[in-house]
Amino acid sequence: MKLPRDVNGAAAVKAPRRLGFEERRQTGSHVILRKDSRTVVVPLHRPIKPGTLRGLIEQAGVELKTFCDEL
Repeated sequence: MKLPRDVNGAAAVKAPRRLGFEERRQTGSHVILRKDSRTVVVPLHRPIKPGTLRGLIEQAGVELKTFCDEL
């Protein structure tokens, strides 16, 4: 599966929330979410670059398809 190119920060925050991550705080334009020992830092940029999106998926520890289904 290919990474989506049109994901903005607000949509990228919703996917980890649906996967059980909780928003801890927001520092500037970055939202920090946690679940157990995993931390995901999502920039509220529009659009998020593909490499950054791939990093978010790795931080969350989920498969690409699972993350994209939650967008």
